[in-house]
Amino acid sequence: MILHMYFARRFALAILGIAAVLTALVALVDLIDQTRKFAQFGIGFGQRIGLTMLNVPETLNQILPLIMILATVALFVSLARSSELVVTRAAGRSALRALVGPVVVSLIMGILATTTLGPMVAATSKRYATLAETYRSGGVSALSISEEGLWLRQGSDAGQTVIRAARSNADASVLYGVTFVAYAPNGGPVRRIEAASAALRDGAWSLRMAKAWPLTVGINPEANAVEHELLEIPSTLTLDSIRERLGTPAGVSIWDMPDFIAQLEQAGFSARKHVVWMQTELARPIFLMGMVLVAAAFTMRHTRFGGTGTAVLAAVLLGFGLYFIRSFAQILGENGQIPVLLAAWAPPVASILLALGLLLRAEDG
Repeated sequence: MILHMYFARRFALAILGIAAVLTALVALVDLIDQTRKFAQFGIGFGQRIGLTMLNVPETLNQILPLIMILATVALFVSLARSSELVVTRAAGRSALRALVGPVVVSLIMGILATTTLGPMVAATSKRYATLAETYRSGGVSALSISEEGLWLRQGSDAGQTVIRAARSNADASVLYGVTFVAYAPNGGPVRRIEAASAALRDGAWSLRMAKAWPLTVGINPEANAVEHELLEIPSTLTLDSIRERLGTPAGVSIWDMPDFIAQLEQAGFSARKHVVWMQTELARPIFLMGMVLVAAAFTMRHTRFGGTGTAVLAAVLLGFGLYFIRSFAQILGENGQIPVLLAAWAPPVASILLALGLLLRAEDG
């Protein structure tokens, strides 16, 4: 147990060190990217720093498998150079038993990434999208799904407009059972519109079978209501922005994902992409364990054998290959080419079986 704790502590320190270095590098690159994106909008350096800090957790969450591979390589190369691996094997410990500590740490890291880091990324991503939209257009465009239907908010210098739709078609191009409530810049409602359907085209909502009520103080809304066969309302929203909000599962906490999936399906949207993402997140601890085992299969060797650089390169390349296969399977699952469970769970399980095969082949006692 003492030896397992020692390896686990060394591995955890390696993860923290590599994560700190990569976080600093990612933050620097992202700060440059934010400066380029928002140069024409005249935002200050402090605001760019804020956007960077909100965007870094998402990138860190994506490169977590790379961190696990590099930490495993750093751990076992260090143990090999200090001959601690030789002593461990001479004491009768097999390679698989020596991996218990790092594998348990990777499992814990995967569980924390799924249950804690993922929700943090969802919160920071939402905040980043809100601030970026504010800096670009001066208003906030938001989207949410609830049991009452689809809710949108668009903003401009003329004021805010809240949009509610009972349902939508699959690609969010047409909303049905729509209600628009327009607010003046000072916050008071000025007009209410109900329509049978609304389609977003060329920067404007095209409403069919619409009825508009003025909400100005001192005016009878019903007496002054106007019906329209076709009514157009200017909009700062685009179809791409709406689909991006709907099509980004990472913006929803995994704790809220089951309810969000049910609400998406009730609103008429396809939730397959979100289902695949949720299953992939649940399988992430297994995948991180596979990354540790793959890296260990190439680096649990003494340095006197030579070829350490080649072994490290092979471990990293195989890790990238498995990550690519996992991403490819996820895309196939989202497109309905393969079952959801197969897309989410097959790559992690396959990576563990592959690594175990390599380790057992190299095991000599």
